[in-house]
Amino acid sequence: MRTGLALCALLVTALTPARQTSPGAGPVIVLETVKGNIEFETYPEEAPKTVAQIVGLVKRNFYNGQRFHRAGDTGFGLIQIGDPQSRNMTLHEWWGRAGSGKPIGVAEITKKRRHVRGAVAMAYPGTDPRSADSQFFINTKPHPEWDSKYTVFGRVIKGMDVAEKIRISDILKKAYVKEGPATP
Repeated sequence: MRTGLALCALLVTALTPARQTSPGAGPVIVLETVKGNIEFETYPEEAPKTVAQIVGLVKRNFYNGQRFHRAGDTGFGLIQIGDPQSRNMTLHEWWGRAGSGKPIGVAEITKKRRHVRGAVAMAYPGTDPRSADSQFFINTKPHPEWDSKYTVFGRVIKGMDVAEKIRISDILKKAYVKEGPATP
């Protein structure tokens, strides 16, 4: 009986998909969009306050129902979310100007994390990266010119094809922190 259980345990371990996250990666955030799901790992070692801010907002359902206010069809090479005004179509002209009202207060920019395709980074109004609040973006193409300007706090590990399909006004149905290991 014990041999059978041990064999089953070995078989389950062998069939369990390998983790896709990087060493030292933190919580995985899932964005359920109207076009499919996007999953990204976070980097709490390099950007602890930024990760804490975003994870906290996700857990409070802050992003649920928001619309992407920047997307691939604008030529920026990114998709962006995080303005609660985007839930209201009549405020379309004002999208991208609001946040949670609680800036992070630090710029956790590091040379270790670059603006490669799939990088997840904080947006901010004006010229001060310490004013980043709730808006973040996912690079759909590399942006090395942004390496010293915006905090990279994550990377897409699944659903980059979905990110590339996102357009302005597409809805983020639900964001949540994924429990357990990442899956391929």
